[in-house]
Amino acid sequence: MRHILSRTRRAVDDYHMIKPGDRIAVGISGGKDSLVTLVALKGLQRFYPNPFELCAITLDLGGGDMDFTPIAEFCKELDVPYKIIKTEIRQIVFDYRNEKNPCALCANMRRGALNDAAKELGCNKVVLGHHYDDVIETFYLSLFFEGQIGCFSPVTYLSRADLTVLRPMIYVKEKEIKKYARDEKLPVVENTCPADKNTKRTYVKEVINRLDTENRGLKDRAFTALVRSGISGWGLDKGKK
Repeated sequence: MRHILSRTRRAVDDYHMIKPGDRIAVGISGGKDSLVTLVALKGLQRFYPNPFELCAITLDLGGGDMDFTPIAEFCKELDVPYKIIKTEIRQIVFDYRNEKNPCALCANMRRGALNDAAKELGCNKVVLGHHYDDVIETFYLSLFFEGQIGCFSPVTYLSRADLTVLRPMIYVKEKEIKKYARDEKLPVVENTCPADKNTKRTYVKEVINRLDTENRGLKDRAFTALVRSGISGWGLDKGKK
């Protein structure tokens, strides 16, 4: 955790993510990424010079096949307020709409529901658990399938919601998150989504991992290129919110 925490603080400092008095909601899907993100921010909270509050939110997408009780207990141990929001997102996406591209609609609905819940809890910022590998995969997804040079930003202000979205794990590699989650036996709740592991992102992940094995350092070079690219939000002096 010391290594993960140092990378997290570096991202927070580089992009000016946390201001004194912020109330921050961490989106907890139940996966390793969001759980490790919560642990890292709880650790950061103990010594960061800008005092901030934390809470955690899980969206229950419906279906009744995911038990978040272990996560509730985990948040209690961390002394982080935790709320589960019941939704019908899964039924809407797969049953009512029968979407051919379910991930896009699901992501949009989840973002909206999470933002609404954060506002109801009095939060001004929302944290997502996107890590180093997610950055690179999103960059290539945009290139391969949209014909654009782009990626999500470390800090994004949503004017309509009056919320700022933070991604403080952008310097932390997925293998480090996996190791910590495994070693500490974090209460990961397995994703039961029918589309899980059958997406364009999964395909791109496999391609990039193969290319990185054949060309060591490819991921690092791609990340460096992104930071230097001038893409909105990625310059180290661009974090304003």
